[in-house]
Amino acid sequence: MGYLEIRVATCSHSQMINITGQVRDIVSESGIMSGVCYIYIPHTTAGITINENADPDVVSDIIYETAKIVPWNNSYKHMEGNSAAHLKASMMGFSQAVFVDDGKLVLGTWQGIFLCEFDGPRNRRVLVKIIEG
Repeated sequence: MGYLEIRVATCSHSQMINITGQVRDIVSESGIMSGVCYIYIPHTTAGITINENADPDVVSDIIYETAKIVPWNNSYKHMEGNSAAHLKASMMGFSQAVFVDDGKLVLGTWQGIFLCEFDGPRNRRVLVKIIEG
């Protein structure tokens, strides 16, 4: 397979779930001391981002502002009725790359890795691959 999987059950329509701990565990268990950790979500209505993990108000603000920027109901043409989720996920992105040094993720003091749910609740998969180098 070449990658490991994190499974996340979301519980709200829009939410950001901190998955930093699970990604750190995968990096630690890999034994790789130096390289790049790729985090990818194979869904079109959820994304991956890196942002502040110390103050939960940042996450609340992101969810609040993305709802204003991309309202749920806005005369979209997509028949499933979840165009806003597709747009928000595309804005966040579907992957992140984080350096690994000394066997640890190289993140800033306040940074965390988040799964961004925009069409929940759902069962989500996050794929993690560490490339040594």
